[in-house]
Amino acid sequence: MTSKVTYLGGLRTSSIHVSSGSEIMSDAPLDNNGKGEAFSPTDTVANALASCMMTIMGIKAGDLSVEMAGTTAEVTKIMNAEPRRIGAIEIIFNLVGTNDPKNRAILERAALTCPVFLSLHLDIEKRISFNWK
Repeated sequence: MTSKVTYLGGLRTSSIHVSSGSEIMSDAPLDNNGKGEAFSPTDTVANALASCMMTIMGIKAGDLSVEMAGTTAEVTKIMNAEPRRIGAIEIIFNLVGTNDPKNRAILERAALTCPVFLSLHLDIEKRISFNWK
C-alpha cells in the first residue's frame, strides 16, 4: 500500500504516506463548494507534475555533476468546466546550475520524460517553460 486516505468531513481529506508517515491535507477548492484551505486534489496533480519533472532533472543533473539547488517552479492549473477536469497545466521553471547549452538541453529533455508527464491524459495541455539564470 502506498498511502491511506481518510475523509475528515467538510470536503477535506488526510493522506498518509505509509512508508514515511508524511501527511498531505486536501480541501475542495472555493469554486467547487470547498474552503480552499489546502491543496485540492487537482492542485496536487499539477504540483506532482512539477515535482516529478524537477526530480528527474535532479537525477540527470547529478549524472552531469550539475548542482540545481535553488531551482524553482511556478505551477498554474487551469480547469475546464464541461466536463470538470484539468484542461492545462502551466509550469515555469526558473533554473540554476549550468550555462552549458548542451547540459541545459539534456536536463530539459529529461524533464519531459518524467513518469507523471507521461501518465497524464493527452487531452491535458502541458505548457512548460524553462528559464535559465
